[in-house]
Amino acid sequence: MTAHLNAAFRGIRAVLFDLDGTLVDSAPDLAGAADKMRTDRALPPFPPSLYRPMVGAGARGMLGVAFGMQPDHPDFAAMKEEFFLNYERRLTQETYAFDGVPELLAQLVARQMPWGVVTNKSERFALPLTQAMPLFATAGAIVGGDTTPHAKPHPAPLFEAARRLGLAPEHCMYVGDDERDVIAGLAAGMATVVAGYGYLGRDADITQWGAHASIQSPMELLQWLP
Repeated sequence: MTAHLNAAFRGIRAVLFDLDGTLVDSAPDLAGAADKMRTDRALPPFPPSLYRPMVGAGARGMLGVAFGMQPDHPDFAAMKEEFFLNYERRLTQETYAFDGVPELLAQLVARQMPWGVVTNKSERFALPLTQAMPLFATAGAIVGGDTTPHAKPHPAPLFEAARRLGLAPEHCMYVGDDERDVIAGLAAGMATVVAGYGYLGRDADITQWGAHASIQSPMELLQWLP
């Protein structure tokens, strides 16, 4: 297995990351945006821990926790926009980098290894969030869920990020905390790594996702870099 993994990572010249649950913990702000919808309706607040596992599912996940609401509900579109407006108002209020992420990115910069972000967060949120956090000043690409016609698990956003970094996809590694990150990364021909410290989703078994490797802390990624 080690030889196979080493082969997968041998030509890596850049690292692409998912955003939420991989580089930053945005769960407090996303949960706060959803829970405000409950308290605005005189419903009791939920603990943030209830929302955390479903953060990777975006508005669908947050509204599912807050109201048991699915996308086929007739009010879903209006509720989603209310959630978006709440989230926009508190984008980086309680969002912070995971422990070890600033150090990891500093190591990449020191090694002159380009890095970027590929997220399913729409540019409406991804661009102001990354612009507001100094952490992203050295990123060579920020690709949102609507930057290309397709979002992950389609590989199109990863191809776009590689293009912006001026590299072939096979020279990029993709790191994420959701199965669709692995699917997208493999479809793009990239080495894939699961951020095992991320949101993952309820009852996720990351060993079944087919990634080349997994890490339990950001700095562990360095062992897979040439």
